[in-house]
Amino acid sequence: MDGRGRPRSWRCPLITVLVVDDQELQRYGFRMLLESLPETEAVGEAAHGAAAVRMAAELRPDVVLMDIRMPGMDGIEATRRIVASGGRSRVLVLTTFDLDEYAHSALRAGASGFLLKDARPAELLAGIRAVAQGDAVIAPALTRRLLQEFTDQLRPRRTTDSAEDPRLSQLTDREREILIAVGKGWTNGEIAARFVLSESTVKTHVGRVLAKIGARDRIQAVIFAYDLGLV
Repeated sequence: MDGRGRPRSWRCPLITVLVVDDQELQRYGFRMLLESLPETEAVGEAAHGAAAVRMAAELRPDVVLMDIRMPGMDGIEATRRIVASGGRSRVLVLTTFDLDEYAHSALRAGASGFLLKDARPAELLAGIRAVAQGDAVIAPALTRRLLQEFTDQLRPRRTTDSAEDPRLSQLTDREREILIAVGKGWTNGEIAARFVLSESTVKTHVGRVLAKIGARDRIQAVIFAYDLGLV
């Protein structure tokens, strides 16, 4: 048995997580949750953004579980610096949503997604797994809510007309339709039903769209579509 009570033959790779929150009780709760499963491990805790940036560089966790509102350097700036460092860590932001008007700024800073702080443990763990695997974690319904809340803030940030963006010229007509559907928060199943395609075909199209527009994940594609006024 190892130090966590697992058989020595255990082969499932651990997902290492850095917990960042200015509230000690919150960090404790996240750590206990992570340590309750054999596949996740809390490798460190930080109470503010500056410590998060430093510890992410030192510990190189798979996922940084990031609060937004913290004293000193907030989670948005910390996310920007962690992503800009080019390290392996991906950032999953936690937010109260209804109160946190800065959530979309964290996504622009490079976060791989965000969840509500009142998410069920299973949802949080599923989100951590998804981020660790390189996926986005915002559910379509939550994406829609986010965009509805922040449409007025997203639109003024558009700096170029969609017709002038060279990335769009690389898309086929079908891929452009897929991008618009993703921007609307549709699931692969919904896109498949709308365009009479198989979900595997939709998944292939989405992958090509992300590659052509230079988006890391579905979330960045949503922001891209809104910035250019496609939706």
